[in-house]
Amino acid sequence: MNQNLAFADYAVFIIYFIVVSAYGYSVYSKRKKDEHDAKAYFLAEGNLTWWAIGASLIASNISAEQFIGMSGEGFFLGIAVAAYEWLAAVALIIVAVWFIPVYLKNKIYTMPQFLKTRYNESTALIMAVFWLFLYVFVNLTSILYLGAVAINGLAGGEYLHVIMVGLAVFALFISLGGMKVVAYTDVIQVAVLIIGGLVTSYIALTTVGQYFGVGENAIAGFKVLMREAPEHFKMIIPKPTATSSQLEIDKYLTFPGLMSYVAGIWIINLNYWGCNQYITQRALGADLQTARTGILFAGMLKLLMPLIVMLPGIAAFVLYKNGHLPQLVGGKDGAYSAVLTFLPTGLKGLSVAALTAAIVASLAGKVNSISTIYTLDIHKKYIQKEAGEKQQVNIGRIAVFAAMLLAVLFTWNDILGIGGVGGFTYIQKYTGFISPGVFAMFFLGMFWKRTTGTAAIVGVILGFVLSVLFNEYAPALFGNETLLYTAYPNGKGAFEIPFHICMGLSFFFTMLAMIGISFAGPKVNPKAFEIDSEMFKVKPQTTVLIVITLLIIVALYVKFW
Repeated sequence: MNQNLAFADYAVFIIYFIVVSAYGYSVYSKRKKDEHDAKAYFLAEGNLTWWAIGASLIASNISAEQFIGMSGEGFFLGIAVAAYEWLAAVALIIVAVWFIPVYLKNKIYTMPQFLKTRYNESTALIMAVFWLFLYVFVNLTSILYLGAVAINGLAGGEYLHVIMVGLAVFALFISLGGMKVVAYTDVIQVAVLIIGGLVTSYIALTTVGQYFGVGENAIAGFKVLMREAPEHFKMIIPKPTATSSQLEIDKYLTFPGLMSYVAGIWIINLNYWGCNQYITQRALGADLQTARTGILFAGMLKLLMPLIVMLPGIAAFVLYKNGHLPQLVGGKDGAYSAVLTFLPTGLKGLSVAALTAAIVASLAGKVNSISTIYTLDIHKKYIQKEAGEKQQVNIGRIAVFAAMLLAVLFTWNDILGIGGVGGFTYIQKYTGFISPGVFAMFFLGMFWKRTTGTAAIVGVILGFVLSVLFNEYAPALFGNETLLYTAYPNGKGAFEIPFHICMGLSFFFTMLAMIGISFAGPKVNPKAFEIDSEMFKVKPQTTVLIVITLLIIVALYVKFW
C-alpha cells in the first residue's frame, strides 16, 4: 500500500498550519502591549480561561510518545497501558484539590521557586539544573525524534531531517510568543488531535471489520478485537510463573500487574501532573477556581485518550497477527503509522495534522517551561541579577531557541538511542529515575511542616541513586529473589526488576530517609507553608466534575479488570 500523501492530504495539512499560525499571531497581536512583561510572557498571568488551561494541559501532554509510543504499547500490552491515562485523571483530581491551592496561596510560579521558598537555595539550584537536563535531553529530544520518524514514514520515508527541522521551526514560531500564545493555540491543537485521532481509531476499527468479514462497522470491528486478542483487554498483567514465556515476562517487566498500582504508576502521575513545571505552569497564573476547573476538564479529556492513542495499536496487533498489516515496520512503535496507511486521501492529511498538532504543542510547551526555569531561576538569580522585564523576555526567547537547537542536534542521528528502546518506555523509565526523590521532596514539603532543607537535598540525591541501583545493579548485587523484589530474565542475558517496582522501592526508602533526617530538626520548620482547611474546600460544581470522572473510571475498570 502506498504510504505517500496525496495533494488533498497536503491541502488539509496546509489549512491546519495556516489556521494555527493565524490564530497564534492574532493572540500575540492582542497582547503586544504586554510583550515585555515577564510574568505575562512566561505565565500568561490572569489571562487564561479554564477551557484554555484544560486544553493546553492535554495538548502539551499528548505528543509523539502517546501517539507513537502508547499505540506501540497497545500493540504489545493491550489495554493495561490505558492505566497511565485513566489514573492520570485521578491524579489530576488530587492535584486540583490539594496541590494547586498550596502553589497559589504561596504565589509559586516555578518549581525551583517552590523549593527555594520551602527549603533553600541549594535545593532549588540543583533541581533547576536537573529539570533543564531532563526536559532537553529526555522529553524534548524524544518528542522531536518520535514525531519526525512517524510523519516521515507517512511522507515516503525520505524526509526525516526536513520534517525534524520543520516541526522545530513550527514550535519555535508558537513558543516565542509566550505562554498565552502557546495556551490558546493549544485549544486548536487539542481539537485537531482529538478529531484526527478519533477518525484514525474509527478507520482502524472499520478496517478490522472489513478484513474479518463483519462489514465496515466500528462496533463490529471492536468486537473482533476482543475476540481475536482477549489478552489485550485485561487491565492486570499476570505475574510470571516458571512456565511463562519470555514474551509474558517482557509484558510484566513493562507493566507489573497489581504491583504497578501499589506505588509506581502513582508516583509517575502525581510527580508529572503535580510537581512538573511543564504542566503546572498553565495553572499557576490563574485564580484557584479557574485553575481547578481547567485541571478537572483536562482530567475528563484524559479519559478519551486511550481511545485515540491506544486502540489503533490493538487494531494493528490483530491485523498484523493475521497477516493483514505487511506495511508494519520498526516493531511496536511502527503500529500507529502502519494503521494510518488505511486512511483515505484527505483523512490521512487530517491524521497527520493531528499528529503534528500533538508534537508541536508539546514541543512549544516544553521549551516555554525550559525558558521559564532558565530565565527566572538561573539567569536572573545568578548571572544577570539586574535584568529588567524586557531583558528577561529576550533571555527567555534566546533560551527557547537554544533548547530547540540542542534537541535537533541530538536527534539528528538519534545520538541518545531513543529508537532502540521504544519511545514511551524511554521517557517513562528515564524520567522515573528522578521521580521518586522529586515527588517525596514535594509531598513532604507541602504537607509535613517538619521537613528540612537537608532532608530535601538528601531526598533528591538518594532518590536518584536508589533508582539507578534498583534499575541497573540490584539483581547482580543482591540476587534475583529477595524480600523486596523479584527480578526476571529480560531476554538479553540479564535480570531486571520491573521499573514501576523500582520506583516504589526508591520512593519508600527516600521517604524513610527524609523523615528520619527531619526528626533531627525543629518540630515546625521556619520555612514551612501555612496551610488551612479552607484552602482545600471545593465548590459544588467542582464536586460534580470529580464524581463524574471517578464513576467513569470505576465503570472502565469493572468492565476490563
